[in-house]
Amino acid sequence: MFSSQSTMLVTGGAGFIGSNFIHYLFRQPDFEGSVVNFDKLTYAGNLENLSEIEEQYGGKRYLFEKGDICDSEKVSAVFAKYGVDTVVNFAAESHVDRSIHGPAEFIQTNIVGTFTLLEAARASWAGRKDVLFHHVSTDEVFGSLGESDFFHENTSYDPRSPYSASKAASDHLVSAYFHTYGLPVTISNCSNNYGPYHFPEKLIPLMILNMQEEKLLPVYGDGKNIRDWLFVEDHCSAIYAILKKGQRGETYNIGGENEWTNINLVNRLCEIVAEKKSKPKDHYKKLINYVNDRPGHDRRYAINCDKIKNELGWKRSVTFEEGLDRTVSWYLANLQWIDRVKSGAYRQWIEKNYEAR
Repeated sequence: MFSSQSTMLVTGGAGFIGSNFIHYLFRQPDFEGSVVNFDKLTYAGNLENLSEIEEQYGGKRYLFEKGDICDSEKVSAVFAKYGVDTVVNFAAESHVDRSIHGPAEFIQTNIVGTFTLLEAARASWAGRKDVLFHHVSTDEVFGSLGESDFFHENTSYDPRSPYSASKAASDHLVSAYFHTYGLPVTISNCSNNYGPYHFPEKLIPLMILNMQEEKLLPVYGDGKNIRDWLFVEDHCSAIYAILKKGQRGETYNIGGENEWTNINLVNRLCEIVAEKKSKPKDHYKKLINYVNDRPGHDRRYAINCDKIKNELGWKRSVTFEEGLDRTVSWYLANLQWIDRVKSGAYRQWIEKNYEAR
């Protein structure tokens, strides 16, 4: 079982959810272990997200290793060097649009990378049962919902994009290693996350950034696609609950129980930003710009998370209004962070895929 003294390998720990999870871990009074952050530092990885952790715990309970999860030699060396007994695998290519334009990286990182981690864990742990491999996945593996149904843990997979297909394959690999080799694993499938440190190609930070710069707010299709939104801190608390109490071999859905159409969310963001910047309520709404719909765009996602609530006692603690307010406030207070991360590869990609439309 998970120990408070665990040596935890967090892959993708410099990314959005990974860095928030590391912050969350070090706030928990019952966690006395150490964290090895293993990150390739692609466009979405940013060690600045963890500068406070580095300052307080660096070289002792927090360690960083730059590396690719597809590099079997490097991954195996990290397991041996630190005596890793817990893995939380956030490392993934995760943006649907990028997967449509360039699927190869998604196949490599999300499938081959997960396989490489599993093999390293299996070799290093050699049948141990006091270890855990937790795999973080997405509700997008389930495909698209009608108007009233919900994704459950036993919902059949029906991925619609190269991204969701690659994550579905990685989920199946993790599950297969439990059934075939007895590797202690858990899997979680979460709804859309939002909060601090989110790379600004995603919907909420992109809209806040474009409002800040008085740029158009691109909305796909008719804007009526529905997503279930989960504050990243609540996602982190759910993962921690799974590490401590989750049944090995099981999957847990993590949802915000909070459905919004994209256009209603954008309108609400416009109002929040306008209020915080002392603008008229509808000031930013005139920037809303409907663009051609994304290929294979799933209409609705919604998660039933009764299992994790009933079996592990988890529940979300942040309402959507509170979470949106905290998120907008964070971005407006960290404009220099945004300026730094939106340069280079991100700037080129956003110009090609959004601003040219």
